Amino acid sequence: MSKLAIKGGSKVREKLFPAYNPIGEEEKIAVEKVLEKGKLSRFLGSWHEDFYGGEEVRALEKEWAEKFNVKHAISVNSATSGLYCAVGATGVGPGDEVIVSPYTMAASATAPLIYNAIPVFADIEEDYFCLDPKSIEEKITERTKAIIVVDIFGQPYDVDTINEIARKHNLIVIEDAAQAPGAMYKEKYTGTLGDIGIFSLNYHKHIHSGEGGIIVTDNDELADKLRLIRNHAEAVVEAKGYNSLVNMLGFNYRMTEIEAAIAREQLKKLDNLNEIRFENVKYLSEGLKKLPCIELSKVRENCIHGYYIHSFKFKEEIAGVSRERFINAVKAELPSFEMRENEGVKLSFGYVRPIYLQPLFQQQIAYGEAGCPFKCPRYNGHLNYDKGTCPVCEKMHFEELVINEFMLPSMSKDDIDDVINAFNKVWKNINDIKNE
Repeated sequence: MSKLAIKGGSKVREKLFPAYNPIGEEEKIAVEKVLEKGKLSRFLGSWHEDFYGGEEVRALEKEWAEKFNVKHAISVNSATSGLYCAVGATGVGPGDEVIVSPYTMAASATAPLIYNAIPVFADIEEDYFCLDPKSIEEKITERTKAIIVVDIFGQPYDVDTINEIARKHNLIVIEDAAQAPGAMYKEKYTGTLGDIGIFSLNYHKHIHSGEGGIIVTDNDELADKLRLIRNHAEAVVEAKGYNSLVNMLGFNYRMTEIEAAIAREQLKKLDNLNEIRFENVKYLSEGLKKLPCIELSKVRENCIHGYYIHSFKFKEEIAGVSRERFINAVKAELPSFEMRENEGVKLSFGYVRPIYLQPLFQQQIAYGEAGCPFKCPRYNGHLNYDKGTCPVCEKMHFEELVINEFMLPSMSKDDIDDVINAFNKVWKNINDIKNE
């Protein structure tokens, strides 16, 4: 039986894993065409035809809307900007509450703060890690205006239950689908399952344009507001006859022509890249499920998972060692990815620290010493960002959840075999890391 690398033995693999880089000749040609035209952006922050952007931006929006079978697609410079636009378009303001997930990229939870509204954290599901409908229902008050759901790791949220809760309480559902482009629920794409959806084109997502995002909606009024917030609304609303619209302070969240040109080519590759992810997850899961200490994550009924990340639960009571000790031993057996050589193996315990436990919420410092919006005189609710607020989230993060990127389309079956062999090696030698 070979000695564990963490104990001074040889690694299962020394060679770096291949980098995930979906950019090819098609994107290079598209960028060259934009450069030849010399028009790298066509947006104008005033009422004019170019208020809607240039040729590549408009083409991307049209193609995205067609692909996802949605009425409006609005490009932005990031999914974070898209979330800010979405919250603003709902009319959320000072004193209002928005129900958010504690287990997501921070912008999904902090977006309400931009409008001086209060994020209220509901707990997550133990099986799927998305917002738990029961917890949402418990957190709704007369101040609640919207719910920001997250298709975390590529898993669609509990669509029917949460949408029904929203209808009952007259709430807007904003769907953060940044990690789930191409995932589906009942043959309908994530991002189109709520009132407003947001996709990401950041460099480490399924497809990318370096930075960028897309907002989608079937609601004409919301689409108008989203476009206004994206592009200097305060300079446009009067000329366009939108004096009645609220929250029309605008920003510059505009996408460039180069980013749009790249995104158009990337969109053509999405289905194929997702199919490779799916096959890699299937192969990886078949290898890992044989280990008694690993409980593979579930996929919700009637859903196609997007697999931005592969996840599983580690059962310490079966392994007899802590999650951290076991995973660190596996990491010692493996190299990093080529593009992340200095970042270590993308194999982590937990995802992000529950957001309400981070300094922003613990110290309530969003806008400095003034304490807004947490201490805003318009807010008369009760803040609770204490440890224990979302017990399932805390259990998953601090005790059980393990995430990895070994399903990336750059990974071959041979690469994944090395990952499986590393896990098996540690399991077979588990007594060597006990009682340390």
